[in-house]
Amino acid sequence: MLATRSIQHTSPNPFRSFWMGGYECTDQQNCFGIRVDLAKTTGHLDMLDEDYQNLHPFGIHTVREGIRWSEVEKKAYQYDWSTVKLMLEKGRTHGIQQVWDLCHFGYPDDLTPLHPMFARRFAALCRAFVSFYRSVNPDGVLIVTPINEVSFISWLGGDVRGTSPYCVGQGWDVKYHLMRAYIEGVAALREADPTICIMSTEPLVNMVPPLKGTPQDISRAKKAHNAQYQAMDILTGRACPELGGSPDYVDIIGVNFYYNNQWVVEPNKPHHFLPWANEGNDPRWRPLRSLFQEVYERYGKPIVLSETSHPGEDRPHWIRYVASECAATLRRGLPLWGICLYPIIDRPDWDNLDHWHRSGLWDAELGEGLPPKRILSESYAQALLESQVVVRETGLSHQVSAGIRV
Repeated sequence: MLATRSIQHTSPNPFRSFWMGGYECTDQQNCFGIRVDLAKTTGHLDMLDEDYQNLHPFGIHTVREGIRWSEVEKKAYQYDWSTVKLMLEKGRTHGIQQVWDLCHFGYPDDLTPLHPMFARRFAALCRAFVSFYRSVNPDGVLIVTPINEVSFISWLGGDVRGTSPYCVGQGWDVKYHLMRAYIEGVAALREADPTICIMSTEPLVNMVPPLKGTPQDISRAKKAHNAQYQAMDILTGRACPELGGSPDYVDIIGVNFYYNNQWVVEPNKPHHFLPWANEGNDPRWRPLRSLFQEVYERYGKPIVLSETSHPGEDRPHWIRYVASECAATLRRGLPLWGICLYPIIDRPDWDNLDHWHRSGLWDAELGEGLPPKRILSESYAQALLESQVVVRETGLSHQVSAGIRV
């Protein structure tokens, strides 16, 4: 049984810290066709030194970053790694380990996932990235997420016209072609460097029927719930075997879980979200630990909570909830290898760049012509420090043998 493998898992944990920070790096085209570049908009590229220095008091030594494909490859097969090189240098200076997204919702101007050359171009990018990376950092673990949140971006671009390729009713086609590129990309990465560690990052959701739902409602919700695993099933070869997926094509299962990741499935109705605090004791709400267990039983791989946050005043309450659930997961003996606060600094909305979410550990204070100033959320920071103690006390007794720094 997979449940027993959690205690026997002996793979080394490659992360420098259990708690991680994620910097918003999307370079997608938004719903208006405007290219956004949140690594610039948030001021992160201008404030790398400050952003990395700010992490140390919280024991955060690992971050998620993105290369921004649309910026790296302005012309087909011609790559400009200058900004990525600067980021690598800053990471090395400040003792920060960087986990790299190669495609975080954005593609070069001449590509969409449905383009016949998309997979080939992406595989070429993967080879070029490894060649560049090893030229400046020949040693050490390289952790890569080839394509971020295939499940989400295939819906956004394939079903609701929210981004390129601006389709309706073609979500499966977009997902299929993204996964073709993903698999070819992993093959290229591993060919260039067999030691590369692949971390997926897919949404983790719970979809439920209406209360007192009919058998048809229950069946519909179950089908929708299981569909969240399509991308990972393709990557691991459980589905669409013609694409060449394999269990060896992923080392760490990253799952992205937010306060609104549980909702009711009803035909022709907008999502009705289950309140995460669950004051009404709705039996359909599932604790995060339960969803972690479901993922581990399905894939038998180490897990990272690769994105989590809450906007506004509930940030402290949310991180305490997350820490409690992660501590419970560690007590179960599951190989939970990290928690990534995403975004670690505040970010604006893709489709309304004037609306900032106030979901980071640092808020952004805007000044004309200046990078956004970092304002620490004191209540969130205090809750984070308390949460780190909760997880550390659990981790010390359950995960020391795995080398986890909690």
